[in-house]
Amino acid sequence: MRTHKIFTSLLLLMLGIHQTAFADFSGDQVRLAASGRFDLLESSIEDYAKTTPLKTRDLHALCFAYSKTKRYSQLQQCLDQLETKIQAGDRRTLLFGLHDATPALHLMRAEAMIELGQYATAIDHANKALTWLTDDDSDDLDLFANALSALSIAHAFKGNTEQAWNYEKQLLKLKIGMMSDYASAKAVALARTRMALQDYRGVIDAIQGDATFGVNVFLDKLFSGSFFTGTNNWVWAELPRAFMLNKALLETGRTEEAKAGFDKLLGIRQVQENGEIYWLLLSDRGRIAEEAGQFETALSLFRQAIDVVETQRANINTEASKIGFVGDKQALYGKVVKLAHRLQQPKLALEYMERSKSRALVDLLAARNELTLEAARDDESKRVLKDYYAQQSEASVQRPIDMQAALSKTRTTLSSQASALRQQNAELASLVTVQALSSQELVSQIAADEVLLEFFSHGNVFFGLIADQKESLLLEIKSAQLEADIREFRKLIQDQSPLAAALASKLYGQLIAPFEKIIGQRNLLIIPHGPLHYLPFSALNDGKQVLIAQRSLRFLPSNSVQQYIAKEKNRNSFKLLIFGNPDLGKAQLDLPSAEEEAKAIAKSIPQSELLTRKNATESAFKQKATQFNYLHIASHGQFKAENALDSRLLLASDVENDGSLTVRELYQLNISADLVTLSACETGLGSVLNGDDILGLTRGFLYAGSRNIVASLWEVDDEATSLLMQGFYSRLQQGKSKKAALREAQLQLQKTHPDPFYWSAFYLTGAGT
Repeated sequence: MRTHKIFTSLLLLMLGIHQTAFADFSGDQVRLAASGRFDLLESSIEDYAKTTPLKTRDLHALCFAYSKTKRYSQLQQCLDQLETKIQAGDRRTLLFGLHDATPALHLMRAEAMIELGQYATAIDHANKALTWLTDDDSDDLDLFANALSALSIAHAFKGNTEQAWNYEKQLLKLKIGMMSDYASAKAVALARTRMALQDYRGVIDAIQGDATFGVNVFLDKLFSGSFFTGTNNWVWAELPRAFMLNKALLETGRTEEAKAGFDKLLGIRQVQENGEIYWLLLSDRGRIAEEAGQFETALSLFRQAIDVVETQRANINTEASKIGFVGDKQALYGKVVKLAHRLQQPKLALEYMERSKSRALVDLLAARNELTLEAARDDESKRVLKDYYAQQSEASVQRPIDMQAALSKTRTTLSSQASALRQQNAELASLVTVQALSSQELVSQIAADEVLLEFFSHGNVFFGLIADQKESLLLEIKSAQLEADIREFRKLIQDQSPLAAALASKLYGQLIAPFEKIIGQRNLLIIPHGPLHYLPFSALNDGKQVLIAQRSLRFLPSNSVQQYIAKEKNRNSFKLLIFGNPDLGKAQLDLPSAEEEAKAIAKSIPQSELLTRKNATESAFKQKATQFNYLHIASHGQFKAENALDSRLLLASDVENDGSLTVRELYQLNISADLVTLSACETGLGSVLNGDDILGLTRGFLYAGSRNIVASLWEVDDEATSLLMQGFYSRLQQGKSKKAALREAQLQLQKTHPDPFYWSAFYLTGAGT
């Protein structure tokens, strides 16, 4: 048990360094640590490591510096090395006066995992830290406080509210005197814990209860500006506490006090350096303006917040462990669309609907840098992408800031690097950066014979926007149970219930009828959002006829995707590669009707190659797909809701490939097909109804270079599928466009199989031509 006496200054407590470490550190290291110059501390140890192997005490100091500067990649490598040293018996460290670096190791991992959104892992490491401290009978109360706070925050973020409150109670019971060196550490830990629990009155109580801190003195200095001199860590150490206090004031109805605090903080130029706090300040200040009826001001503030968010590393919340709060970045786009609707600015709404969908894709891919690197198919694109990642990481480093100097240029450099990536490979850039196309650029991509119908959902509010190159209209779709209606409609169709007709008319009235005047006789390009991705639009009915009988339909995950779709190749060339009923090694997975379907299609198309059973392998697909302009896959497909990149088509395996053609693999392939037909179950829907299918198989084939993808929302009757596919390919051979051929095949099938279950599941994503 460690029983030495610890006396630390408030500054050193904030930095997490004990004064007793002074005697053991070299003078330079003490000075750098005490002054918060973690950037210089890490560089000095890195230089030292070039000539001398690092011991546990050195690695602990280096990891601690990385954790403060938010260099996550270096931090994880450092912690791995530190853990290896500890396991080898070298446990002694100098920071915190510990005889064993184990609890500090786990706490640094826990805090990093909270910031990276990996809450289960954070809980595991925080538990290990707490267990060690308890078993060791440690009197290091600030480490106890940080472990309990990390556990509460991670549980709260994971939705485990009861467990989160339990750890808050343990933290509250931690016996620390009001004037103790540990009092401030406990107060801050309580404040951020209560932020995570949305106990905003408790946040104010914790901050005001810190006798060593002095809220009034803090506010006086804040408003006088006396904090803002020299080079210091105010932006990283004190700004988070200032945010917590003003956020809590806002949430407890003390709006004027919060407004004054937010305005003061936003008036400090250097606050912009902490992008994670800056956008939260802008967002909450926008909320105050909106509630006061200052809609133009609110719109401006929300747009500024989005501009900041779009420069941040996706899925990383660098301040989460400091403030116990993760803001909803996607909600910002909803606020802008809502205000654009109120202020009758449909073109602005269109721009932010598209930016929202672009951001959603970036967020989902953000934790998978290795995927996007593999998706860069040439060396120069890979080089530029690596440069972008390096600059993005550099822009997020938390260095001490000269409060009198101009803002750093790291974000300007990042913007330049993003531009270089777009020039090198625009489609690759769309996987890691948000596209901000103007409304004029967006509508210019709409074909002359069609009109854009784009949907957007924000919470329980849905908007629909109709646009062509001359006019646009944005409407709120007022239906509190739209998602429930979609679920019921799907169920009724799949049950082949006659009650589906009434719901088809209701949904038509909500989603199509309000826009009929602008639609006229034209075809529709539909951009769904949320649950609308899983609605069979073709079956909607105006009371006289279904939508597919009125016009052709095509779909895209976003309108911006159109700029990446390749131009149509020679329509007279019709080379078709067919995969039918691959041998998956289990009799219950056999699809004999799919094999008959494949044979019938192959028989009708002279320039076709048919692969069935053991010949229908994943390896054959990868080897042959580029040699054909039409691909037909009649096999099982699976959508993985928990990880869309693992969604897959099931083909036969061999010694080279396991038979699972995943979305992850599609992003690495180059398949420049005019059409890919997925005549399989679950290729379009997946196992969930909510959320966007922006990383499903259709998006994977689009990125791989395919111009059109036909998929199904549910598993369809074998006979009906075979008839529809034969009719579809027959019309393609006649020279019909993809969207026209599918429409006519559906209408033909409707004559013999009138129930929408048989013909409305199929939909076309892509160019339509």
